[in-house]
Amino acid sequence: MTVSDDRPHVNGDAEATESSTLSLDDSDIYVCQDGPRDAPALLLIHGSASSTRSWDPLVPLLTGSHRVIRIDLLGHGRSAKPADRSYALPDQGRRAGVALDRLGVEHAIVVGHSSGGAVATALAEQRPDLVNALALINTGPSLDAFIAPQSAAIAPSQWPPTDEQIRQFASTGFSRPGYQIPQELLNEVRAMTYHTLTTTMQATRDYLEQRALPDRLTALGKPLLVIFGEDDRRWRSSSAADYRTVPGAKVELLPGLGHSPILEDPPRTATPLLAFTAIHGGRRAD
Repeated sequence: MTVSDDRPHVNGDAEATESSTLSLDDSDIYVCQDGPRDAPALLLIHGSASSTRSWDPLVPLLTGSHRVIRIDLLGHGRSAKPADRSYALPDQGRRAGVALDRLGVEHAIVVGHSSGGAVATALAEQRPDLVNALALINTGPSLDAFIAPQSAAIAPSQWPPTDEQIRQFASTGFSRPGYQIPQELLNEVRAMTYHTLTTTMQATRDYLEQRALPDRLTALGKPLLVIFGEDDRRWRSSSAADYRTVPGAKVELLPGLGHSPILEDPPRTATPLLAFTAIHGGRRAD
């Protein structure tokens, strides 16, 4: 399979941003790398209707000590959006694992935001050899924790949606009404197809219905950090306590932040994450 670069590499600069599209068995997946290539690997997985760009404000805070790898899940961002492929979370997790294999990564800490945390869990279930530890950011532990959104869903006849429709659709993703969602994230939602939007969101519900995340994580036995914006308007922040049933799990609540602390306050999000990765992140490659 081939690897095609979206932009030139910068020779001699180990910390340059590097992006490419990996042709996997069933799809093309966009990946982006930042930070020293010999540093411990940190894989960042975005949530539903999002992309690698959702991590942009956080990445510079992580590259001092990590090789930061981001992927666009199938159906999102700059990855392919086929109508005839599986969007089930185990398949999304499998693709993430194959992407890391292609990049020569043997061990990684995997960080997931929102439903990306469920994809991270699915990856760890399939590839416990690859995943050293997990960090979940505002990932609901079960469907019981879900708060029904107040905004109406976008209808098929309204696709592609306007900026205002996307803002209403995504409004509960932030702690305060009126938060200015970055334009590039609005564009990422519009670039999805209606099929990929609805199918990927249903896949998360299916995965959580089958088994709650704390049960899955307990069986895995991996080090776990849970970060939760206390003012989340999609998932009850009190549900973060459900993860305490996982032996050794560390749970951090961030007062004043909502569902997307990676965008709302990157430094406060990075602090517990870096403390966790310092313990479980391993050593630089020789």
